Amino acid sequence: MRSTLKYYGMSVSKEDTQPSIPSNLNSTTTRRDFLSATGKAAAVSVLAGVTIPDVHAAGSDEIHLALIGSGGRGSGAVANAMEADDGVKLTVMADLYEDRLERSRKALEGKFKERAQVAQDNCFIGFDSFKRAIDSLRPNSGDVAMLTGYASFRPQQLEYAVSKGINVFMEKSFAVDPPGVRRVIKAAEEAEAKGVKIAAGVMSRHSVNRIELLRRIAEGEIGSIESISAYRMGPSGPLGLRPEGKSDLEWQLRNFTKFLWVSGGLWSEMDIHQIDELCWIKGEYPVSAHGIGGRAFNNTDKGQNLDSYSVEWTFADGTKAYDYVRYIPKCHDDFATYIQGSKRAAQFSGNIHAGTSKIFKDRRIANDNVLWAAPEEKLTPWQAQWNNFTKAIRENTPFNEGKRAAESNLAAIMGRAATHMGQVITWEQAMASEFRHNPDTDNLTYDSPAPFTADDNGQYPVPIPGQWVEI
Repeated sequence: MRSTLKYYGMSVSKEDTQPSIPSNLNSTTTRRDFLSATGKAAAVSVLAGVTIPDVHAAGSDEIHLALIGSGGRGSGAVANAMEADDGVKLTVMADLYEDRLERSRKALEGKFKERAQVAQDNCFIGFDSFKRAIDSLRPNSGDVAMLTGYASFRPQQLEYAVSKGINVFMEKSFAVDPPGVRRVIKAAEEAEAKGVKIAAGVMSRHSVNRIELLRRIAEGEIGSIESISAYRMGPSGPLGLRPEGKSDLEWQLRNFTKFLWVSGGLWSEMDIHQIDELCWIKGEYPVSAHGIGGRAFNNTDKGQNLDSYSVEWTFADGTKAYDYVRYIPKCHDDFATYIQGSKRAAQFSGNIHAGTSKIFKDRRIANDNVLWAAPEEKLTPWQAQWNNFTKAIRENTPFNEGKRAAESNLAAIMGRAATHMGQVITWEQAMASEFRHNPDTDNLTYDSPAPFTADDNGQYPVPIPGQWVEI
């Protein structure tokens, strides 16, 4: 591995990876806890001592947010933005569904008071609501469009924001198929040329503990990397029958992780974090993927996901990386990433994306065999990312995670396709693929037919290896 690490696109030294960070959020607090957590201002301003250039419109030093997709992820990301910078204000909201927007709006107004007062005229509903929300922000001002809705709409929304000169925070995942990935990469390149900043929701690359472990690995503390393994095992509830009176399109959108065209499926949507870690550790992207998976005999889920996935990626030098997933209850659970080196093993991360980073005395992974362990991180990786993002906006320094995020997304698509199709999928094959889950996503309306239809038993199509095609 190269001795110079990459931290959201810039080379960093060891000193750069240990910033002064506020201590008001600890590493066990996730964004989804924000509604029940006590609202506190940041204990230490991340802008202390910073000379702020005049990058804001109308003489304002505020950073305005447009929340586009107001589910739990989006609302939690607003909380991170508020904690990162006292000058952040939520001014615009957009969603496909009014009830969800209003729940989020009330919760955020209750927590952040005057900093989250969104006028009714700045609340937009509909498939084109993202355009009206982005148009309400100030170009080249530092304002941020928060693209936190469904992955299938991410490429179109990113393209529009970049065309308007608006900074972007985009949640994972970023595309559901290879053409979508290529659109994200192109938009990220255009953003780079225009100076538009992009933060992407694979936030673990802002973990100071992971960065410190990579520095130690680069200095040879575990020897050469021989394999990398990630585990994300835990139960997931099944999709039931669509209720009477609910349109098929709305049912699929509201249950987004159950449908490949909306989210890429539960595995791609969630395990993109683990896959991004595997690629980050190795310092490159894989040349091929092979996978197996299946459904339990008693599965009652009407959605499209499998119950288990086991994917093997191969890198150019032959090194293997693995991701193991099982969604079946009453089984062994795990949520961690490990590295086997020629001299020692290491743990890269732990439960719910915690920076649980360790080096073991030898290749045996056990708590009684630890040689070095990083301290508990003072910030969650979500909060660290927003601190770094808002700091880059204030200082007008480069910040663009779009291309790297899209490439990790492609690695996920490779693994998913390999499992679903029962084939070995190469990077070149995936990047060149013209397969689209739903070619009409950009043109959907409330009256559009749903891309997938269920059979007479309410079951939506499930991948069958040897028959299924998605590359």
